Amino acid sequence: MTASISTAPEPLKGRVTADGSSGFPAEPGRYHLYLAWSCPWAQRTAIVRGLKGLRETVTLSYVEDDLGAEGWTFGTGRGPDPVNGFTHLRQAYEATVPGYTGSVSVPALWDRATGGLVSNDYADITVDLGTQFEEWGDPEVRLYPPELRAEIDELNAYLHANLNGAAWEVAMTTTQEEYETARGRVIAALDLMEARLATHRFLFGDTITESDVWLWPTLARFDLLDNPLGKISERSLGDFPNLWGYARDLYQRPPFRDTTDFATFRRDRSSIRRPGPVRIEVEPVEADWELPHGRESVL
Repeated sequence: MTASISTAPEPLKGRVTADGSSGFPAEPGRYHLYLAWSCPWAQRTAIVRGLKGLRETVTLSYVEDDLGAEGWTFGTGRGPDPVNGFTHLRQAYEATVPGYTGSVSVPALWDRATGGLVSNDYADITVDLGTQFEEWGDPEVRLYPPELRAEIDELNAYLHANLNGAAWEVAMTTTQEEYETARGRVIAALDLMEARLATHRFLFGDTITESDVWLWPTLARFDLLDNPLGKISERSLGDFPNLWGYARDLYQRPPFRDTTDFATFRRDRSSIRRPGPVRIEVEPVEADWELPHGRESVL
């Protein structure tokens, strides 16, 4: 995530491959993830790492929670950079591309062997973590199975356009028409996922896939951050019973719970919201994520 809440315009696009044909072979202890607790795109990579059982294979660390004038930094709040001793994440980019002038974003995947970044493309990183480390990962976890890839890609594209980051787009609208159109798109997407989850425990049936990893961080932030910021819907997540049960079902699993810090969602980001539209009133909602989810009977 960059300061503009978008993907970096100049992404690093290296890929990790099991056979090493990309120049970046999958190996235990070689790669390190630089992440931010507040960033949903970064959280996805941490979730996949946990689901695949790669905690001992791929290390990670976090930048400070606040994106300052000098970009993402390392410090006392989230700890120093344990790999390179960098004080600013930009140093990792400059070590990779001397004279680098592009955006500095998380997640960023560092390669200890080459002394540079492999990728800052969140979509590629999660796919590679989920598919290329089978020798060390849990073979029962198939987040991106070949038979579903076309459907997963299609759904992820829809989620990206209509939910992931869409709340920020609603917040940045400047006319009434833009605001109503943007929030209507988010609400329609929530209603569509609500209907889908009435007959699916997860988005593609009875197993977790990449699409669930794409959707969940948005749901986790909805009541405390996205909805109060964008002023999107009078309904909280709890008013979507299938989505709310589904979200708790995932949260109560360690890879989702352990990568979530609700305190980072409570930070005041109202300065992002643009003036202009007359917006509905929405206040943050503190929900009980430990309530039984009741999703066991959904096929």
